[in-house]
Amino acid sequence: MSILERIREEVMALNEQYLSAAEDRYNFFEEHVKYVLQESLELAKTYGADVEIVELAALLHDIALMSKTGTRAEHHITGAKLAGNLLAKYGYPEEKSNRVLKCILNHRSSRSCTSIEEICVADADILAHFDNILMLANNVFRNSTSLPESRSKLKNIFEHDYNDLSDRTRAVFNERYQIICRVVLG
Repeated sequence: MSILERIREEVMALNEQYLSAAEDRYNFFEEHVKYVLQESLELAKTYGADVEIVELAALLHDIALMSKTGTRAEHHITGAKLAGNLLAKYGYPEEKSNRVLKCILNHRSSRSCTSIEEICVADADILAHFDNILMLANNVFRNSTSLPESRSKLKNIFEHDYNDLSDRTRAVFNERYQIICRVVLG
């Protein structure tokens, strides 16, 4: 069994544990990780990044949240530690493991990225929000008092996420972003 298959199994098991105990019934894999995985692999192919590094990092980027370890604010730091332990458990080479861990540490914004693999995962984490707009909109609507307030909040979230993308991905994503804004925000 390959390292990717083993890590996918570990992530799916963590997802099931989280899902079975979560009051909100949030399915990390189906609602977020699978989109990050799809987007990061597409970016890796487009940018010529190391696909294996990107795929492992995309699978593991929110491992701390799924395992309910540490705080949300530091989930990238805690997640890198948990991921490092998993990769070591399966004998993944240290040099490659370090590259995966850097992707996890820097997945919250492309601004701190130093490699193309890190950019792929960080940008994919943002693009995943646009892939699952219904979930995002549902959260906004539940916490708003009116439709105009909801639209305004969504617009702010969209703008923040779009502006947090790397310049290269923002250029690639711009047309799709404009369409999403027209359709969702009116």
